[in-house]
Amino acid sequence: MSFRYVFLGLSLRSSWGNGHASTYRSLLHSLAQRGHEVTFLERDQPSYAENRDLDDVPWAQSHVYESLAELHDRFSPIVHDADLVVVGSCIPDGIAVGRWALDLAPGRTAFYDIDTPITLGGLVDGTCSYLSPELVARYALHLSCTGGPTLDVVRRTYGAQWVRPLYCSVDVAAHFPEPEEARWDLGYLGTYSDDRRLGLERLLHEPARLWPEGRFVVASAAYPTDLDWPANVERKDHIGPSEHRRFYGSQRFTLNVTRKAMAVAGWSPSVRLFEAAACATPIVTDPWPGLDELLAPGSEILVVRTAVEALRLLRELPEAHRIKVGEAARRRILAEHTSQHRAETLERYTRELLERRARRTRVVVSGTVDPGGEA
Repeated sequence: MSFRYVFLGLSLRSSWGNGHASTYRSLLHSLAQRGHEVTFLERDQPSYAENRDLDDVPWAQSHVYESLAELHDRFSPIVHDADLVVVGSCIPDGIAVGRWALDLAPGRTAFYDIDTPITLGGLVDGTCSYLSPELVARYALHLSCTGGPTLDVVRRTYGAQWVRPLYCSVDVAAHFPEPEEARWDLGYLGTYSDDRRLGLERLLHEPARLWPEGRFVVASAAYPTDLDWPANVERKDHIGPSEHRRFYGSQRFTLNVTRKAMAVAGWSPSVRLFEAAACATPIVTDPWPGLDELLAPGSEILVVRTAVEALRLLRELPEAHRIKVGEAARRRILAEHTSQHRAETLERYTRELLERRARRTRVVVSGTVDPGGEA
């Protein structure tokens, strides 16, 4: 059975300071490969329009709109006719967009939160601009890139109807081991945030200062100018997704630094973790709850807490063990965490959602109680 999906998210065409792009690209590509009709709608924003790195999207209908009025005028029919409308986190005017989608496609609208712990913090202090408590309870399906106990918080605190995990993933056609000369001992690729800064200082900058002969690299946009970069840390503003494979392949180890809210919540793997593992690049990470359910510490991923521990790994881990860790991580990702796995999961959720909706409709029409239905 094929479905018609409409996604409203941050930019699909630009990955500039936009970690959502990789998640959407891999998921939508796999949905299309599995025979589904996919449309992606994004708000035109100067920062993305000026830094597009995906002009041709052959596996989806991709459209840009400039205002809510244009969104309503041009795209109401396809939203109304979709089997599932997925509204993503962090989009401009997300609350208004969500209400519009819910009115057009009642019972067939999901919220996809790629930033769940950040979103929940914003709901608590009233600063979330793309989701409200009212909308959490109205969406028929709440998808989250965070799993574990946080899903119960969304359900109990905000009355979400149906909460399910949909972790980030990786397109293995684009991410695989590619032999490269090891230019760096440790690298980091990730969007800058203030709450990652201390982790980056502790696990990359400090080891670089302690080991002047080591070679380090940090790649991302929007870093503040007041950071004190060690002399042996190379700085790259942005690396597009098409270059990620080569970038990972050029590192002996790659670093995963978890945002504070994600680390506290746990079960919040970054898309970069999946990408690096698919490329068989050994990952060094800070600890967080739920990590061991995704990759096994010690054998599939290397957990460190201090600069000294990180430096010891870089300098003393036997080469055979380093390679073995990267290869084991790749096997785990291929078995459980590819974009094909996520597309299959979303298909199952969609099918169950539509079946639940059909049962409720039959109950309303017949005026009888359906023992298999839900309240």
